[in-house]
Amino acid sequence: MYHRSSRSLEKAPRRRQQDDSWSQVFRPPANESMEERTERMYRQQEAQRISREIDESIQESRKVLERKKKAIKVLLLGQSESGKSTMLKNFQLAFSPNHFSNERRIWKAVVQLNLIGSVKKLLAVLDLELNDTSRLSRPPSSRSGPMSPSSTPLTDNHRRIRLRLLPLLSMESNLTRQLLPEHYDPERSPEIRVRAGSGWKVTLERAVSVGSPPMDHAVNMRRPITSDGRNKDDPTTVLAACRDDIIALWQDSVVRGVLKKRGVRLESTPGFFLNDAARIADSGYEPTEADIVRARLRTFGVEEHRFLMENGSEWYIYDVGGSRNMRPQWIPYFDDVQAIIFLVPLAFNQVLEEDNKVNRLEDSIYLWKEVCANPLLARANVILFLNKMDILEETLAAGVRVETFVPSYGDSPNDVYHVTRYFREKFRAYHKRLSPKPRAFFCHETSAIDTKATQAVLLVVREGILRHHLEKLNVI
Repeated sequence: MYHRSSRSLEKAPRRRQQDDSWSQVFRPPANESMEERTERMYRQQEAQRISREIDESIQESRKVLERKKKAIKVLLLGQSESGKSTMLKNFQLAFSPNHFSNERRIWKAVVQLNLIGSVKKLLAVLDLELNDTSRLSRPPSSRSGPMSPSSTPLTDNHRRIRLRLLPLLSMESNLTRQLLPEHYDPERSPEIRVRAGSGWKVTLERAVSVGSPPMDHAVNMRRPITSDGRNKDDPTTVLAACRDDIIALWQDSVVRGVLKKRGVRLESTPGFFLNDAARIADSGYEPTEADIVRARLRTFGVEEHRFLMENGSEWYIYDVGGSRNMRPQWIPYFDDVQAIIFLVPLAFNQVLEEDNKVNRLEDSIYLWKEVCANPLLARANVILFLNKMDILEETLAAGVRVETFVPSYGDSPNDVYHVTRYFREKFRAYHKRLSPKPRAFFCHETSAIDTKATQAVLLVVREGILRHHLEKLNVI
């Protein structure tokens, strides 16, 4: 004979009480009319539907959680502007080659904004030159006295080109306000910053939409249209109109001389496309994969990207913000992570944007020491990417000496091979000394904008991470 356990008998009255309480909610009242019965039945069915949806959502969340537990999780770490977002795009191109096919139009707008941003920086330097020359040429005895002849090499032709390029700046400001209407302050944040996630892509696509009407049709009707049907506020239209002036200004030897005199190297700034202005400022421009990888759009927050590899393994790669105020958000992602790709730009002669008293390389070394010593990461592979090797080569070729910024380097040869070896060994020593338990040291030299070479490195890294993961699971 079947007997209920005493615990089941104890729970039975409680379940009956709960069922009774639930049934009381939908119990038909006395003298219920047909309309009241219909309404009550509708509410009962709706409550059951919502309950089923909640149960299904909980079940789906559990499945996702279980799947994530079995997945390989990789963190991209490094200071701001170390190349994390660029490396993530290389991951997407290497392991999800069709990822950008539906987003090419959005990245086209980002590349165009990058080009406009470089023009903006160029014009700012010229403005500074003109203003300083104007101020120095005034007689010291009177601010309102006649102007003395200017000693600037810039001519009236440079001033006319500058005026013709000003519409680019107003267009950039308008697009930026649409991307960040609640945060945008051009004085405090001259570079476009967007919140992690895909919301900015929808906003940007709508902002630069030409072929399809925007959400507000009345606003669309007021937008000026060119003879070929293009929106005059479209970046493609405006850039095509300014194309010759951009090229002429960038290639002008006088302008290059002013930049050199003021110590400005636009070529080393993220999102630099002035050398490609003839191609990008063309009305028929379409971005290449290399353009998308080089495109610069600063994000704040944490980006999660899921990859399903051809062998069936599931990967999650997290790109976390590298600025100082974002670093406390790294800790929650340290739990159960298989590998960390730590990016270090060998920018020994640069300082942090948020603190110009801190050398960028010193800050990277500090972060590296913290990551290596963290007990939560004791079982994770920490893979070092000495990044932006192309910029290191240009810096050393320009005659900048490492010893000036890193006295411990001494009089060692000032070439790429010896400089790279010095810093690689420095990071290796900290890794060996600070790791909670012995683990292998992995280091790769990369230039994230070199897509083919970087993707080849990522294939090697992927196989190493996968092998380490399988060894932990005792599969091999």
